[in-house]
Amino acid sequence: MALTGIEIFKLTPKKNCKECGVPTCMAFAMKVAQGAVTVDKCPYFSDEALAKLSEATQPPMKTIAVGEYKLGGETVLYRHEKTFVNKTLYAVNVCEKDEKAEEALANMGKVDYERIGERMYVEFAYVNYVDNKEKFLELVTKAKEAGKTIILGCKCPEVAKEALAITGKDVILNGATPANYAEMNAVATEAGCVLGVRGENIDELYDTVAALEGLGNKNLVIDVTLPTIKETFAAAVQLRRAALKEENRTAGYPSLVNIAKPAFAADAEMQEALATLFTMKYGSIVVMSGMSYAQALPLYGLRQNVYTDPQKPMRVEPGIYPLNGADADAVCALTVDFALSYFTISGEIERSGVPCNLLIPDAGGYSVLTAWAAGKLGASTVAKFIEDYAIENKINNRKLIIPGKVAVLKGEMQEKLPNWEIIVGPNEAVQVVKFLRDL
Repeated sequence: MALTGIEIFKLTPKKNCKECGVPTCMAFAMKVAQGAVTVDKCPYFSDEALAKLSEATQPPMKTIAVGEYKLGGETVLYRHEKTFVNKTLYAVNVCEKDEKAEEALANMGKVDYERIGERMYVEFAYVNYVDNKEKFLELVTKAKEAGKTIILGCKCPEVAKEALAITGKDVILNGATPANYAEMNAVATEAGCVLGVRGENIDELYDTVAALEGLGNKNLVIDVTLPTIKETFAAAVQLRRAALKEENRTAGYPSLVNIAKPAFAADAEMQEALATLFTMKYGSIVVMSGMSYAQALPLYGLRQNVYTDPQKPMRVEPGIYPLNGADADAVCALTVDFALSYFTISGEIERSGVPCNLLIPDAGGYSVLTAWAAGKLGASTVAKFIEDYAIENKINNRKLIIPGKVAVLKGEMQEKLPNWEIIVGPNEAVQVVKFLRDL
């Protein structure tokens, strides 16, 4: 269980030195208990106290690093309580038994696009071993050459060693079971990689994790994939609840869900539905049999919505964004710094093919109408933006298109910017293409 503020205070040096930035040791202890500050802010803890506090104040769910990616580290079950920390990542399954394995590996790189400033692509290749070692190692080599982070679905310690010699340590070796966990632990520990735990039911998973912790290994992920979808979903939810609500640290590891199993989903539509389900509850990695654009667009959009901080608007940097090869003589258009507004409008402007300088003032990260209602978008703020960014020194064209939904600003804006011709644009982004071409 987490320590209370009083329990933490008993371990403090009680100097009230203020070097941590907090007036008293009692106040510091309370902030540590709330998770507002970390214990390393105090330079005077004894080594013994620091070791005890560091363990007790860690999140109940461990953060596991795999190469450039981080998994787990969550502190709440629901996004409205506090933002989630590390987003769900996706993998595509390839197996040496599949004649189209190499084709599937090649197709993984085809889904790669940007949405609201975030790159969307398949992060992992799940290379599954059955019994053809040579073909398996060949697929591992090709996945490595493709630049993908690899998950090795392998329960054989000898074959796993050979695969790890190819991949290096930045992989997940998903193959520890109740029957082989000691051998697989030795392989993973020697390689310095993350070890995945598998079992036939949630009790086997929990007991195997506990046994591995007893061997000193806490660099783990739990493969919650069980014989049925119902059991898999129950395991994912129950382990997450045990970790976060009951603070059971043995259950507090990132989870992997392999919905590429034929018994789970024989068609792409069902896989999409299951990937959606486990993105929300609670797959740290979701393994699919393939990923097409038709699957990726709604799935990555959902993930981005779930894993962004609801308290912080997604914003783009204020400034001038030349589109379609716009130069100093191109017409100007105005929108706000809310990322969704920017990417929607910029996409339509690019589709029109008309050179245009898109001007983005600081509007607090709000949408057009919200920014206007909050006083973040008005004639004075736009005039100040044009002055602060020296727009008139950089752009010769004096036509400025404003969003149709704030047409009421036209008169006041014309007064503030007498050298500009203020043009009211359309109300909806979909009308921008025709509007610009006609203009």
